[in-house]
Amino acid sequence: MSAALTIEQLAAASGMSVRNIRAHQARGLLDPPEVRVRVGYYGDAHIAQLKLIQDLQADGFNLAGIKRLLEDGRGTAERLARVRQVLSATSGAETPETLTRSELGHRFEVEADRAPEVLARAERLGILLPVGPDRFLAPSPSLLAVAERVVARGVSLDGALAVFEQVERHCDAVSAAFVGLFMDQVWRPFEEAGMPEDRWAEMDASVKALRPLAAEALHAILEQRMSAQIEAAFGELTRRLGDPAQ
Repeated sequence: MSAALTIEQLAAASGMSVRNIRAHQARGLLDPPEVRVRVGYYGDAHIAQLKLIQDLQADGFNLAGIKRLLEDGRGTAERLARVRQVLSATSGAETPETLTRSELGHRFEVEADRAPEVLARAERLGILLPVGPDRFLAPSPSLLAVAERVVARGVSLDGALAVFEQVERHCDAVSAAFVGLFMDQVWRPFEEAGMPEDRWAEMDASVKALRPLAAEALHAILEQRMSAQIEAAFGELTRRLGDPAQ
């Protein structure tokens, strides 16, 4: 859009208070508005600048540090924001699904007296998010479908959610390990070298490759460990069934 927003409208569009917007302008973090008949008007560029400031603050930069980045003629602030966006973006993002309490009860056959406890557990895991009276949003319908298929195989919903909780904890640790490895061995040397202009393309490629490579490694290791666990479990079952003393 062209510069058509008042500062109040800019605040609503950016989720930032008018007071903070004025403070950012005073510090030189935000470009001045286009003034027409003594009224300042803002546009898309200002929204993008405020979003960049918010992202950098979320990454731990203080306002003085953000100002230094924004004043860097190499576009370092925008590049850091792009790196962060690529690292945090989800590939193959799903379209969330909205379901009623009745629909969930039908799909999972949860007893009425246990429904609040089960729903609370699903909410803690982020599998379901309340969006209104008796309505829930499933951010990942495929994960909900996995839970449904597991329950259909005779596993209790409580049991499935308990395993999902364990998987979430382990995935947090695995994700932290991969990101930490990238930051320590790829990004830090680049930063210590002064973030040379001719290596930004290399960094962009490394960032884009991090998530799929981590997913491939995790899948390959999981396949191996699942085979080992299944073999151990059924080996023990065979021994137990073959031992008349048990």
